Amino acid sequence: MTYIESTLGAVLREKAQTQPDHDFLVYADRDLRFTYAEFDRRVDEMAKGFLAMGLKKGDHIGIWATNVPDWNTVLFASARAGMILVTVNTAYKIHELEYLMQQSDLAAICIIDGYRDSDYIEMINELAPELKTAPRGYLNSAKFPFLKSVIYLGQVKHRGMYSMSEVLLLGRHTDDAELRQIEASLDTNDVVNMQYTSGTTGFPKGVMLTHRNILNNGLGIGDNMRLSPADIVCLPVPLFHCFGLVLGMMAILTHGSTAAMLEWFDPLLVLATVQKEKCTAVYGVPTMFIAELNHPMFKMFDLSSLRTGIMAGSPCPIEAMRQVIDLMYMKEVTICYGLTESSPVMSQTRYDDTLEAKVETVGRALPGVEVTIRNPETGPDGTSAECPVGVHGEFCCRGYNTMKGYYKLPEDTAKCIDKTGWLHSGDLGVKDEQGFFRVTGRIKDMIIRGGENIYPKEIEDFLYTLPGVKDVQVVGIASKKYGEEVGAFIILHKDARVTEEDVQDYCRGKISRYKIPKYIFFVDAFPLTASGKIQKYLLREQGLKKAEELGLAT
Repeated sequence: MTYIESTLGAVLREKAQTQPDHDFLVYADRDLRFTYAEFDRRVDEMAKGFLAMGLKKGDHIGIWATNVPDWNTVLFASARAGMILVTVNTAYKIHELEYLMQQSDLAAICIIDGYRDSDYIEMINELAPELKTAPRGYLNSAKFPFLKSVIYLGQVKHRGMYSMSEVLLLGRHTDDAELRQIEASLDTNDVVNMQYTSGTTGFPKGVMLTHRNILNNGLGIGDNMRLSPADIVCLPVPLFHCFGLVLGMMAILTHGSTAAMLEWFDPLLVLATVQKEKCTAVYGVPTMFIAELNHPMFKMFDLSSLRTGIMAGSPCPIEAMRQVIDLMYMKEVTICYGLTESSPVMSQTRYDDTLEAKVETVGRALPGVEVTIRNPETGPDGTSAECPVGVHGEFCCRGYNTMKGYYKLPEDTAKCIDKTGWLHSGDLGVKDEQGFFRVTGRIKDMIIRGGENIYPKEIEDFLYTLPGVKDVQVVGIASKKYGEEVGAFIILHKDARVTEEDVQDYCRGKISRYKIPKYIFFVDAFPLTASGKIQKYLLREQGLKKAEELGLAT
């Protein structure tokens, strides 16, 4: 693999010179378009605006917004000015926001009005009441000593905040010299982005990612999809997460493709965007594809332009993958596996892999990345042995994609990256003789019932074969007698009639007795993070509570 040894700003500028009139960003719902050259100019204006506000190289800038048009402008402008973009989960509430703003040492934060039931303006003013009286750019907050500016990503004026038009105006009246000097001083190994782990377990940690990390990860991902300037990628996944930022924008940028953006996921808008823009690829977590396939207007849209895409974020139901290939024309769809700490992808199926590989594995190692399955038991030297082919262990990787570390958390970094440079994922998996990897669960998700190790994904894949089952998640539920019992949370297809007894009868004789779910709960939805990941720890808590209420807990 030939690595990109450059920066985000420099790669964008190169594309703006070689394909200036090619669309880079498109919002089909409002017919808003930026060519590479137009977007590059806007990035320059915003970068100079940041500098005119008093922000400096090395400062941390937060962005708390859905995929609004200037989200990407903030990303590339901060990168070009040598600043570090800190992405904020759109679902955060005030306590989570306060923690992130303090832990990340934000110098500025860019915000929108809010999302769903969260009022971002109100929360920022509650956390930093000094904002309403301080001169813009000179905030002196008791809680956030580094915070000097708040930028509103819109035209409305809010007390104490810069509006987007004001930042761009400042940039237009600022000389290029300082920005060009900073650009020349940047290195590909500089941190450009901090992403806070989604918090499915424990408190969020700031993962420090470099230009080299994310550009090369995007390059490898796009190569495996055969992306080119001819491709238009529908992107309904959030940019605050690696799925949108790296698998999406970095793969698109490095291949000169076009991003057809959605501010947030809406299955109808995805279908309409694909048809209107003749998209060749679409991204999503499995729940998004299931929502599109099951939309009552699905058959009204022409999706025949589709060729490829990515399904990732959580294990893919086999039936959903078959439908994506057959009904959405995505015969070259790929599966990606990884985590934020690995920038994020470590393995991926290729566009020409077999259907079996796409529904049963998470592909092979990404070019330039070493991936191994290692014994989860760490030795006295802080390292672990590699597992033979066919033996379950922990996914680990090593290469250009390894994060710089967790911000201000050296002990946590040392727990994640061992002394020989292997990054430990916390996920369980197995490798076959052809080099394909399979995910069997998280180390913490693995169910241990009476000494028997049970891998949730094995049971989930089996239960998908039961007629009437639309989606299923399996977790361990605490048991005094066995340590844990198997619990299954099932979403049924509309009008399906399936009982707890039906599920258990279906399992008998087909899977081991100890793997048959003791607890079966029919639900309408699973608890999700804002990036679409299923929060299994919440399912465990809900399952135990329901079992106790029904007098079934043992």
